[in-house]
Amino acid sequence: MAFYKDERLALFIDGANLYSTSRALNLEIDFRKVLDEFRKKGRLLRANYYTTLLENDDYSPIRPLVDWLAYNGFNVIKKPAKEYTDRDGRRRVRGNMSIEIAVDMLAAVPHVDHVVLFSGEGDFRRLVEDLKARGVRVTVISTVKSQPPMVADELRREADSFIDLSDMATLIARPRRDSDSDDDYEVDED
Repeated sequence: MAFYKDERLALFIDGANLYSTSRALNLEIDFRKVLDEFRKKGRLLRANYYTTLLENDDYSPIRPLVDWLAYNGFNVIKKPAKEYTDRDGRRRVRGNMSIEIAVDMLAAVPHVDHVVLFSGEGDFRRLVEDLKARGVRVTVISTVKSQPPMVADELRREADSFIDLSDMATLIARPRRDSDSDDDYEVDED
């Protein structure tokens, strides 16, 4: 799908989903490059990043990213995550931003021509269908090149355009550091 210089763009980034997708592809996203790339493609009106955070943690590995994004051109939408221990005794964090993303995308309809959704969640299929019916073009960015694929087939088919994140790697990723390690907890989406 073509991007047009005069079209009004908005990015909607499902933080947990993008993290999982980039991790599956062994990519580290450079969010400054993300902004630069989409500013070249059109009039970028908004770049929303959605995430959940543990409120009681003194340190969370995502806090520095969230702070950086907020100071560098992203509108960060966050809510408290729910913490629990699974039946195997592992610490887990549950959080889902799908409703917030859907509400904000629908609210953007009168102001944008093209929405770029960084998520592979199949639950967004109906939202994408509705946006298209209102005259907004929708591009979904995720991947089919991981095992398993990170994008739901029904979402990929509903979008006007699908871009595989791996195909954008040279434009928006930096080399992955060897020092990256698994966190003490995993984020589950509801």
